[in-house]
Amino acid sequence: MATPYAYFHKQFVPLAEANISVMTHAFNYGTAVFEGIRGNWNEEEKQPYLFRLADHYQRLRQSCRVLKIDLPYSIDELCDITAQLVEMCGYQEDVYVRPIAYKSSEALGVRLHDLEDDFLIFVIPFGPYLDIEKGARCGTSSWRRIEDTSIPARAKVNGIYVNSALAKTEAAEHGYDEAIMLNEDGHVSEGSGENIFIVEGGRFITPPVWSNILVGITRDTVITLAREELGIETSERPIDRSELYLADECFMTGTAAHVTPVIEVDHRPVGDGKRGPITAELQRLYFDVVRGKNGKYAHWCTPCHIAR
Repeated sequence: MATPYAYFHKQFVPLAEANISVMTHAFNYGTAVFEGIRGNWNEEEKQPYLFRLADHYQRLRQSCRVLKIDLPYSIDELCDITAQLVEMCGYQEDVYVRPIAYKSSEALGVRLHDLEDDFLIFVIPFGPYLDIEKGARCGTSSWRRIEDTSIPARAKVNGIYVNSALAKTEAAEHGYDEAIMLNEDGHVSEGSGENIFIVEGGRFITPPVWSNILVGITRDTVITLAREELGIETSERPIDRSELYLADECFMTGTAAHVTPVIEVDHRPVGDGKRGPITAELQRLYFDVVRGKNGKYAHWCTPCHIAR
C-alpha cells in the first residue's frame, strides 16, 4: 500500500508532518523556486521512471541562483534523494514530484538577503493534466505573460505563477480548457503552464526564449524527438496570434501536460478540429520514451524500484 512521505528538514518524514510556519518568508512573499518532475508508471515492469531528473535539478539550481537561494546539494545527491523518496512512497501509478527551494526564515519584510534557505520534496499521484486524446480548447488570455525584466522567465519562481493562475481561471470561466498568453509585444508566449508549438507545412514552430517563455524540458524533448525520430526541424521565432488559427496542427508541451493537442483556439478549430497525425505520432514516441520503453533514450529515465 502506498504511503506518502516527504523530504523535509534534511530527513524523510510522513507527508502529514512536513509543515511550515505561517510566518515562513516564502509563504508570505512567494520567495521560492520549484520544479515539477513526472514519474511515469510502466505497467509491464511495475515501476515508475522519473523523466530527465538531472535536467530538472540543473534548472532548479539555476532558479536558485536567480533568487539567491543556497541549495547545498549536488545534482547527484538530489537525484538520489528523489529516487529514494519515490520508492518509499510506493505509488503504483503516475506520480508528480515537487521539489521546492525556499526562503525559510520566519520573518517579514520584502527582500532576498539576510534570510535562511531550506529545501523540501513531496510526491503525489498525478494523472492527465489535460485531455491528451481529445485535445484542449484554448482561449487567448487578457493577462499578458510577465516580462523577464519584472520576474525572470527562465526561473520557476513560485510567486510568478499568480500570473498563470489569473490566466488559467479566466480561461476556465470562459469555457476553455487552457489559456494562451501573449507577451507584451503581442506575440504568443506560452500557456499557463505549457510551451506551445504549431505545425505548419510539415515543420514545427515554437516561440523563442526571448518571448518570455520558461525554457521547458519537455519542449526540448519534443524538439529532439522531432528532429531525430521524425526528421522534422523546429523553427524558434515569434508567433502571431492569428497563426494559431491558421496552423495545420497545434500542441502544448509540459511536465504536467505531456504532449497535448490543441484542437481549438478562440472558438476557431485548429486544422480539422481534431488531434493531427503528426501530433499523434509525436505522442506515441514521447510516451514510449518517458515510460522507459525506448532504449535509445534510456539515459533520460531513472527507474524506481517500488517495494511490494
